[in-house]
Amino acid sequence: METTVANTPATEQPAVNPLERRIELSVALADFEKDVAQRLQRMGRKLKLPGFRPGKAPMSLVARQYGDEARHEALTDALDRALGEAVQAQQLRVAGYPKIEAKASESTTHLEFSAVFEVYPEVKVGALDDVAIDRVVFEVTDAEVDSTLDILRQQRVRYEEADRAASAGDQVVIDFLGRKGDEPFAGGQATDYGFVLGRGAMLADFEAAVVGLKAGESKTFEMTFPADYPAAELAGQAVSFDVTVKKVSAPVLPEIDADFARALGVDDGDLVRMRSEIEGNLRREVKKRLRSRVKEQVLDALLKVTPVQAPKALVEDEIKRLMDQARQEMEQRGVKGKDFPVQPEWFVDQAVRRIQLGLILAQVIRENELKADPAEVRAIIEEAAQSYENPEQVVHWYYGQPERLAEIEAVAVEAAVVDWVLAKAKVNEHPIAFEELMGRKS
Repeated sequence: METTVANTPATEQPAVNPLERRIELSVALADFEKDVAQRLQRMGRKLKLPGFRPGKAPMSLVARQYGDEARHEALTDALDRALGEAVQAQQLRVAGYPKIEAKASESTTHLEFSAVFEVYPEVKVGALDDVAIDRVVFEVTDAEVDSTLDILRQQRVRYEEADRAASAGDQVVIDFLGRKGDEPFAGGQATDYGFVLGRGAMLADFEAAVVGLKAGESKTFEMTFPADYPAAELAGQAVSFDVTVKKVSAPVLPEIDADFARALGVDDGDLVRMRSEIEGNLRREVKKRLRSRVKEQVLDALLKVTPVQAPKALVEDEIKRLMDQARQEMEQRGVKGKDFPVQPEWFVDQAVRRIQLGLILAQVIRENELKADPAEVRAIIEEAAQSYENPEQVVHWYYGQPERLAEIEAVAVEAAVVDWVLAKAKVNEHPIAFEELMGRKS
């Protein structure tokens, strides 16, 4: 089929999007109709109609049933072929799917169209010599293992009723009634409400008023809601509360013994083995967090020195992907999509950043011929497998799953990019506090 193309320079269009291109396409009507006829003949061979032997139905009936389908397929193929030839001839890298627009034309021999699309931007990775990257370092010691053990004990705390005044860490059950002026306010009343003092379940002033009360004791106190309180009608307002403590329970932490070890998955209850496994898991988590921190700085550095425009088509596709991911996550939490209307604008900045980084990383990998080191891939898989009961089985599983292995190889290539940047930038190492690294409040 004869097709012709003509490229309309971007300068002839409004300079709104410098990545946008327009190519004019022309399809010869005679060739188009010939292609349609050939398609109908092929379709007619399979058509079964009452009163006709298979494949012997008149072409007029075949055209009536399959004409629109044949014309659509013929035109689509012709335009795809013409566009592909034009793109290849001009060495354009198309980003997203082109928008094909029919043109009004007086031609009696050709169909005229315009293809509008974006191209990938040229990426020139900036110099990194003057970029400073702070790489935090941390080494796990017995102190961090002890701290983690304390947290594990806190997670398994139980409470026993105590005949004494409530203090921080105690679990209390209370009735309360709040008033603004002389009138109760919405949300200010509860019966048999339980919470742990010091966990932040209630406002600090409220908890402070409960501390010191025993079961059966009551108290009336005044307090002022914070100015930034989520309920606008209460923000910054002075109120009073009547509180009655009905139960005080003291925390009881489990002993670090064989039963505790078994609760953590150490079947034989061996405390040395338990501690060793905690240390191993902790080292892996610390290593992952240190890598994540330096990786984020590397990505920020690449973005800073390498300005690049993200094609709108790719950004829109990424926004849709992020929206679908958000919906799936909310559904997993029991929230139906209609109860959580996801808005595209929430994801614009994230989508733009991801596309920009994807373009930059691809250029770094291409220019420097970075590849996944098989030894690094193996190390990543073995490290991930250590958290499972049968690590060797997990390793074999990864190598037997091409898609999963490709994901690990992508991680290894990304690590190679990080190393490449660190080798060029000014790297300053400094220690970090354990609590800060783990994202815990001090």
